Amino acid sequence: MAETEQNPLLRYLVNNPDEFATNLARAFEQAGKAAAAYLKPRETGDAKSDVADELAVVTKTIAHVGEWWLADPARTIQAQQRLIGGWMDLWSSTMKRVSGEASEPVALPDPKDKRFADPEWQENAFFDFLKQFYLITSRWADGMVKDAELDDRTRAKADFWVKQITSALSPSNFLLTNPELLRETMSSNGDNLVRGMKMLAEDIAAGGGDLKIRQSDSSRFKVGENLAMTPGKVIWQNDVCQLIQYTPTTETVRKRPLLIVPPWINKFYILDLNPEKSFIRWAVEQGLTVFVISWVNPDARQAQKSFEHYMKEGILESIDVIEKATGEREVDTIGYCVGGTLLSVTLAWCAATGDDRIKSATLFTTQVDFKYAGELLVFVDEEQIGIVEEKMRDRGFLEGRSMASAFNMLRSNDLIWPYFINNYLKGKEPFPFDLLYWNSDSTRMPAANHSQYLRNCYLENNLSQGRMELAGVRLDLSKVTIPIYNLAAREDHIAPAKSVFEGCKYFGGEVQYVVGGSGHIAGVVNPAGKPKYQYWTGGKPEGTLEDWFAHATEHPGTWWPHWRDWLFSLAPEMVKARVPGGKKLKPIEDAPGSYVRARA
Repeated sequence: MAETEQNPLLRYLVNNPDEFATNLARAFEQAGKAAAAYLKPRETGDAKSDVADELAVVTKTIAHVGEWWLADPARTIQAQQRLIGGWMDLWSSTMKRVSGEASEPVALPDPKDKRFADPEWQENAFFDFLKQFYLITSRWADGMVKDAELDDRTRAKADFWVKQITSALSPSNFLLTNPELLRETMSSNGDNLVRGMKMLAEDIAAGGGDLKIRQSDSSRFKVGENLAMTPGKVIWQNDVCQLIQYTPTTETVRKRPLLIVPPWINKFYILDLNPEKSFIRWAVEQGLTVFVISWVNPDARQAQKSFEHYMKEGILESIDVIEKATGEREVDTIGYCVGGTLLSVTLAWCAATGDDRIKSATLFTTQVDFKYAGELLVFVDEEQIGIVEEKMRDRGFLEGRSMASAFNMLRSNDLIWPYFINNYLKGKEPFPFDLLYWNSDSTRMPAANHSQYLRNCYLENNLSQGRMELAGVRLDLSKVTIPIYNLAAREDHIAPAKSVFEGCKYFGGEVQYVVGGSGHIAGVVNPAGKPKYQYWTGGKPEGTLEDWFAHATEHPGTWWPHWRDWLFSLAPEMVKARVPGGKKLKPIEDAPGSYVRARA
């Protein structure tokens, strides 16, 4: 029997004290470099600390919970008894265990919780105590929010911030309270900390003074080489976007072209990750003439570009260019996420102004009504929008990492803390993963556009209520009567399926509501060659989402062929395949173009 099996404590002893001391000194040196990388841009004025403003928002929100519990002495005592009672039960259980008596755990982690998967969290009484103490306390904190009588928005914000705090304080996130990290540190004599602190310094420097957690091995990916590889040409550009036309792979193509409007808060190549996962490549293979807008990664020059500019200089000018390239006046369109919201705005504007060139719209995980807009609502109130607008005022744009951090925080136990532990405490490089590389390839947001989006959509919900104006035109979604294919994702936390469902009811024409399995990305990028998830189809989006699902039909595989059949049913006429640009437009450069390569 191995010596460590006879005495488990040996797992937590240093193998080489001299080497361990040397590595600790090296780790502290790298930590100093990390601190310098954080402080330097603040000392030079290149970055401003927003910690005080953000902490004020968190403190005010959680204070509402405390005020409700403290307003009634009986409630206060009840809350205290609930917490202390849990601790006392844990203490009694632990004492029985260390005395050799049988004892049942007081708190068990969720089976899906990967933080406590290491056997030592159960087998070692000390780490088991830490784990249960954390679970009791964090669940008590969650209960304090859920049981408090608060308005829905305050409750949602408090719930979000309490979860962020409890996730951050998990014993799995600290070296001395995580058995796996302790073993790693002891067995490597602290070399993991040297590597980790080195990566920490690099990632703070890469974030311009803020931590930009690496989620993938970025050295393994390059846009245009092993990402966004579908052949095509940039046939037109302005200071808002480039327009890409893809090279046909079939002898004949559908007569009516297809224009894809991606979100500008992410880069378009989520729809063209690699040949196996590319929706764009697949669409071309189906005989579609595919055009994609590639939004500029804005800087101060685009500060005043608003929804109106993105609509006119992005979508509407692209349709003008498509007519020159193909001779076709009419187009079908796809909008993804906020790109779908902009497309819906454009549909309402076109309906009001008599522009009938867009003949159908497909919306991927798109919201037009924001009443049930999900977890992102926690970032949207007058105070927080004011903070964002203040950030944008000096530079004319919002740094891409701000939005990336917000999205990561929505799933912090999946997208933040595992990488924090793996990178900076274990000192291990993350695996190469194309989706997470794309996720970290963030874009900036122009000040006018982003402010208009936050206020009109998330804060005031003006679009669905007919209160939004653009270029002097009042927008009314009920005037939009073209066919719409509205795809939601069942587990989407950014554009919840319920929110997308309710949004269907505001359009004036026929809407085909379809739900894909999984979430905001995987529900869309579910390739026909290797589908991972199912999809549901049903009747008209009437009543409640629960009623719709009760009568919906579940289908295996991806929704892609279902959408293709729907699109071809609208206009099946075929013509000879078209080369990018036709005979009237000279291509500027190869796809995916230069705009998408610009890093934030």
